Amino acid sequence: MKLVTFHSEGRGNRVGAVTAEGSIVDLNAAYALYLRDVQGEGAFYALADARVPADMRGLFENGDRGLDAARSALEFSMKEGPRVGPSGESIFFRRDAVRIMAPIIPKKFFHTAGNFREHHTEAQKAGFSHPVLPWIVFFQNVDAIIGPDQEIVYPEHLTEELDYELELAVVMKKSGKHFPAERASEFIGGYVIFNDITARDIQRTEMKSGVFSFCKGIDTFCPLGPHIVTADEIPNPNNLAMELRVNGQARQQSHSSKMSVTIPEIVAHYSPMGYSAGDVLSTGTVSGVAAFSGDPKSLYLKPGDVVECEIEKIGVLRNPVVSYKEKHGGKSVAAA
Repeated sequence: MKLVTFHSEGRGNRVGAVTAEGSIVDLNAAYALYLRDVQGEGAFYALADARVPADMRGLFENGDRGLDAARSALEFSMKEGPRVGPSGESIFFRRDAVRIMAPIIPKKFFHTAGNFREHHTEAQKAGFSHPVLPWIVFFQNVDAIIGPDQEIVYPEHLTEELDYELELAVVMKKSGKHFPAERASEFIGGYVIFNDITARDIQRTEMKSGVFSFCKGIDTFCPLGPHIVTADEIPNPNNLAMELRVNGQARQQSHSSKMSVTIPEIVAHYSPMGYSAGDVLSTGTVSGVAAFSGDPKSLYLKPGDVVECEIEKIGVLRNPVVSYKEKHGGKSVAAA
């Protein structure tokens, strides 16, 4: 399944599944109808809210039971066609009739780095201030998460070097800690695209103290989406083509097979920190970032740019870049 969070006027945020034709099925409403018409349940709304809640984190907190229920709802809807829910509510939505949001706001966002050694190699060649060593981890600011087509806000009062980093991220479907790579698949619920927006000038200053958090955690610096693809549709996440484009021009082109470790190994390595269902874990970026190119200033992001992150079998995460002043109507930092 391709799972989305979408906003519908009058109904708020909902959890849906994208069909092959591009429409969206409201999984909570579809499951309520399935429970009533197929299972003969009387308390169909209460059971639907419990098993397939209209909140993505809640769905993943239900683990396989929730995902299996969502799958049943989708299959039932595709078989029955465009019907309405038990109270006449819409089940099928046109994509252009709703607003697609970030698919999930996790409790914790584990930000890992150093898993693509090609990124370390390009950093060395560019004379970057610090090596990109293996097994780097820190926490991302979940309040900085934005969804597809939402604006990356360029804070020109803070940085002059806004960079991009294409990453594959994992969504956990089960809580756990201290487990080996052989068990990692028990905990992986799906995959999503992450664009690790980074203020490089701030990063260089932070890294003098051995940290880099502010440079990556500023508001809107965490585009995530466009949807979560469940793990059953991507049996080998270390076999995916990856590309990032700015204004249609390819900047990063690589493949998840170039990781120096496997995704199960990454997930297991950080398991002593403890996962909650619905947590997100990024897996590092590939070569081709602006900072490590021959001409960084010409490649750093600027207002008016459109960034597209594409990963095979997942899709395209697209975000425009706007200036802070434009976003806030020309107001100064203090006034905004």
